[in-house]
This record gives sequence, C-alpha cells and structure tokens, in this order.
Amino acid sequence: MAELVAVIASTHHPFYYRASTSTGEDRPPFADEWVRKVEAFRQTLTRARPDVLVMVGSDHFHQLWLDNMPQFLVGKAPFYDANFYNEEREFGLPRMVLKGQEDLSAYLLREGLDAGFDLAFSNELRIDHSITCPIITLRPEADLPIVPVYTNIFAPPLPRPQRFVQLGRTIRQLVESWPADRRVAVIGTGHLSLELGGPRQFGPHGPDPEFDRKAVEWISTGDIEGCLSEVTLDSLHLPGNATHGFMDFMLMMGVAGEGRKADYVDTYDLFHTMEAYFTWYPSGGAA
Repeated sequence: MAELVAVIASTHHPFYYRASTSTGEDRPPFADEWVRKVEAFRQTLTRARPDVLVMVGSDHFHQLWLDNMPQFLVGKAPFYDANFYNEEREFGLPRMVLKGQEDLSAYLLREGLDAGFDLAFSNELRIDHSITCPIITLRPEADLPIVPVYTNIFAPPLPRPQRFVQLGRTIRQLVESWPADRRVAVIGTGHLSLELGGPRQFGPHGPDPEFDRKAVEWISTGDIEGCLSEVTLDSLHLPGNATHGFMDFMLMMGVAGEGRKADYVDTYDLFHTMEAYFTWYPSGGAA
C-alpha cells in the first residue's frame, strides 16, 4: 500500500515568484524574509521524500466557469499545462508542464465515487496558481507527478465546510489504501482572511487579524470541531469577500486528522494578507 508521508497546507500568494526573483531596486523590502520562510518550509516536504503529490486547489475562473462548475474535480491527464496568460502578465509566473500520476487519479475517482463523492474529472485540465504556487515554493524542480484536486470556493452554491472536511478525510483513506508502493504527500492551499477588489484589500495586515489568529490556532492544533462550530458559509463573508478559500484549509485539516497538531507552523504578516505554512507527518518519521 502507499504511504502518506506528509500533509502540507499553505497559502498560495501569486506574487511570491516575482518578489523572490527580483533584484536591485525592483526587489521589495519584505522579499528576503519571505524567501527565508519559504525555504525553511520547503525543507518539510524535502524531508518527507515523496514520490507523488496530490495537489488540492481552486480554479480562479480560468478553466472552470459558470456554464459548468463542478464542486469537486480530479484531474486525470498525463500532463498538465500551466499557467494562464493573465497570471504570466500580472504575477510573472512561468509557463510550466507538470506530469500527471494517472493511476492514482483513476483510483481516487473510482473509490471516491464509491465513498459517496460525485467527483467530476477532466482529461484536459490546465492548472493555475493555486497549484503551481505551492510547486514553486515547495518543489521548484517540478519533478514529481501530481494529481490535481479542484474545489469550488468561488461560485455559489458552495459545498458547506463540513463537506470539505469529509473530503479531506476521504482523500487520506484513499491514499493510504492505494495499492502502490509509493510515498505520497498531500498538499493543499487556501486563504486566511482575504479581500479582493473591496475596501479592505490593501492594508498593513489581512482584512481580519482576529479571524487569522483563530484560523492559525484551529489549523495548528487540529481543532476541527471548534472550527466547524464557528465557520459557516455565511460567517466566511465577514473576514473578507474571498475568505471562502479557507475551506481548502479545512479540507487539509480533514486529511491531517482531528486533534492532530501540526509538526511545523509558520506565518508571515504580509501587508494585505497573512501567509501561513503548516506541515504534518502522519507516521512521525520525518518530524
């Protein structure tokens, strides 16, 4: 059977690549500390020595639109092109081609359907920065095959937070039952409090520092029930108009497990958002 060697959750700030590669007067004052934090975070994946990456993210209306919006989708292509033109233009993100792990995609789809999730799939999925940003920060060599899992956090009606947690638990069960001698890391990215295009978009902190404080506490301590007792689809409008991306963090809490404290936690208060980085080692071996 496959071994789940790491569970990793983080934000996916698209400006990191440009900030980290800029030089001279173009390099922002916060870049060096940001790079230091990301490189330390990167080592948590390197130590786990994965063979395959399951990547959880959300399409930012690049490929999926209101004419066909799945709630949960698994990519099952041999290769995945990235990024999209506007991401290249606005964020300086590079074009990438990532290899797919087709047999694990097929297994997650078949077994996920039987476990009660009506998963959509795509043989022609092009991925965006919710998946390529953690590749850039955690595995810049981009040398490992991936299975992309997309969630709907943008287009109502959305799945409820509990459903994200349930899917996370199911992903873990399926990875650990996959009949292959492979080391698998599950990586998911989301948001803490976030405002896009609204009056709280840019400021010295994220739009709701108190929500961010509680969110980091919930995630780092594995307090799924405490989180679910406060977080609803309605409540997520309050910390910022794009905070529903926090449900992808809740999915990763489901993968990690109830009450499972993170082995690695770090944050960076980055002008309009709080960056956050978490790693769990399910077997404890790489901690």
